[in-house]
Amino acid sequence: MAAPKPIADENYLNFLKEMITGERLKRFAEVLDLRTRYITIVLEDIYQSQNASAVLRTCELTGVQDVHIIENRYRFEVHPDIVLGSSKWLSIYRYNKDENNSITAIHSLREQGYRIIATSPKPDATLLQELTLDKPIALLFGTEKQGLSETAFSLADETVSIPMAGFTESFNISVSAAIILFTLTTRLRASANEWKLNEAERNAVLMDWCRRSLRNIKIIERNYYKKHPP
Repeated sequence: MAAPKPIADENYLNFLKEMITGERLKRFAEVLDLRTRYITIVLEDIYQSQNASAVLRTCELTGVQDVHIIENRYRFEVHPDIVLGSSKWLSIYRYNKDENNSITAIHSLREQGYRIIATSPKPDATLLQELTLDKPIALLFGTEKQGLSETAFSLADETVSIPMAGFTESFNISVSAAIILFTLTTRLRASANEWKLNEAERNAVLMDWCRRSLRNIKIIERNYYKKHPP
């Protein structure tokens, strides 16, 4: 009997929590208190695994839970020496089934209530410190050389840039993401916005973390569902 896809029901979550140490559960709760979906990241056709993996690490460290990966021409590969395990604590969504996955991803995020923000050093872009946080935002990042696609720019609600004081045109993607996410998450946590995960979201993420922390989780779930059919 194959175990069904786990759902965040209270009984099953409590079952998993019994197998996790109290110290680890306490750490999970501390990190969950700082997790947010108010800001999310979208990576479009990133083929440089080192820099893209560094973005995942930055997301995890700044409390951004969701990462959306668009694969039009290139498949995203996680670089284990860069992420250092951080990717397993994130919710990662891939878009790779349509002819233009950028359209699919952006429309989906907009339907979820996100304001779509392209990142670019364009001179007419909104400066980072002036970007408003009055509603959830999805930040789009493109490749090092080409940047975002014209499709992404055409569908974006706004473009944001990082102020620079040198001759070089732009920061690389990993540095840009670090500066932008640190700046915006710091501002967000100091705001009156409801940026934290709600109870259902917390439970779903906690369940995922518990599952990833347990060895032989498939066997554990199979035995659980034999005794507790869904």
